[in-house]
Amino acid sequence: MAPNTGAGAQFVDRVVLHVVAGNGGHGCASVHREKFKPLGGPDGANGGNGGDVILEVDTNTASLLDYHRRPHRKAPNGRPGQGGHRTGANGEAVVLTVPDGTVVKTRDGEVLADLVGEGTRFVVAQGGRGGLGNAALSTAKRKAPGFALLGEPGEEREVVLELKSVADVALVGFPSAGKSSLIAALSAAKPKIADYPFTTLIPNLGVVSAGDNAFTVADVPGLIEGASEGKGLGLEFLRHIERSSTLAHVLDCATLEPGRDPISDFDVIENELKAYDRVLGDRPLSDRPRIVVLNKVDVPDGRELADIVRPEFEKRGLKVFEVSAATHEGLRELSFAMAEMVLAYRASLPAVEPTRLVIRPVPVGGDVEYEVRNVGDNTYLITGEKPVRWLKQTDFNNEEAVGYLADRLARLGVEEELAKAGASAGATVLIGTMEDAIVFDWEPETAAAAATASPRGTDRRLAASAGHRRTNVERRAELEEKRAARRAGYTDED
Repeated sequence: MAPNTGAGAQFVDRVVLHVVAGNGGHGCASVHREKFKPLGGPDGANGGNGGDVILEVDTNTASLLDYHRRPHRKAPNGRPGQGGHRTGANGEAVVLTVPDGTVVKTRDGEVLADLVGEGTRFVVAQGGRGGLGNAALSTAKRKAPGFALLGEPGEEREVVLELKSVADVALVGFPSAGKSSLIAALSAAKPKIADYPFTTLIPNLGVVSAGDNAFTVADVPGLIEGASEGKGLGLEFLRHIERSSTLAHVLDCATLEPGRDPISDFDVIENELKAYDRVLGDRPLSDRPRIVVLNKVDVPDGRELADIVRPEFEKRGLKVFEVSAATHEGLRELSFAMAEMVLAYRASLPAVEPTRLVIRPVPVGGDVEYEVRNVGDNTYLITGEKPVRWLKQTDFNNEEAVGYLADRLARLGVEEELAKAGASAGATVLIGTMEDAIVFDWEPETAAAAATASPRGTDRRLAASAGHRRTNVERRAELEEKRAARRAGYTDED
């Protein structure tokens, strides 16, 4: 039996979770030095990867309450690399346990993962990769790089966690119809039971045995007329019916409320289930097999009413069971009928064939690695995952690192694409988005050669044009000034 959390205030089945993965550690720029070996070559090591944030199913976890109380979770960063080829330690992954049946969504409702089954995992936020040290960056032409790459920032996400109970049979019905008493009589579950409406404020799960067969039953609270429109507790708990293969209508045959009887109660609940179908899509509730459970026949008036309404339900093609949760009358027949329906559903599922998993790595950034777009005024915007990722790895306080970035972009083909797009020397080039871009002045004659014979930490191509360089702040200010003038209707010639 799934654990029961007890008080309704302790049960939470929907939360908004803010997760931040760890940043990658920076690479190290270091040169080996010892007696008689003053320049022993680069020995700066790579930084460690940042920790992931992982969701994992744990059947001993019954609620999302912990994430309601603490909705912000962060993984540790990777450690920076050190000299002497000492690689930085990776940040440890943060594993967040969730109940079986947890659905992970974006704020917009896009389903990212449906976590069912003990141990199922989903990486909800990926840790940043550690930066390369100068030992890893050395080449035949760049024997002792005076720079290292920065670690990448970890992924930051905001997701919605929704719990949908994993049960074979869902007990549905009006408040005080006896669903909680019935699940307590059928299984070892111990829900709160009282004789007033809305006693049950949380879904209760129980395991029922019928001969050699076992199945789970869920008591779904809060269904009244208008539940699909948010009345009562309906919208909060209708989702707990979605995974059930069989519905059992528990009808109160001893109610004293005016205007209520088993047939009208059945019709009201059916209408609410049909109204909820619009959000389900593939497996609507209206298509699922159902049975009718006429409860409280231990009361004389209840047995008499059950005998009156039974023919009407049988005329509709429904199996009807007269039971008493108080005296356990009819429960054995009911449990075996439920087991038969559950087994029939399980047998109807397609056999799962063992498959060979073929892994085909997808290049970072997909098929289109980058795009160059003319945004006006000799200004060009470069978008794409790879160039943006390289920006995050670059230390812009180190000229040699900036030169290395220029080499990478040139090898990617950015120089040629800029020329094809009509860019001329001195063009303003933005990498990223218009709102948050790094701005460069494009000098085609300085971009594509390897940096050799330069002081450590500098790049001779950049040094040659030092008088023409501007800071990124100055570039952005000039760009904004151009945009403002264009909006006002002025040009440079004016």
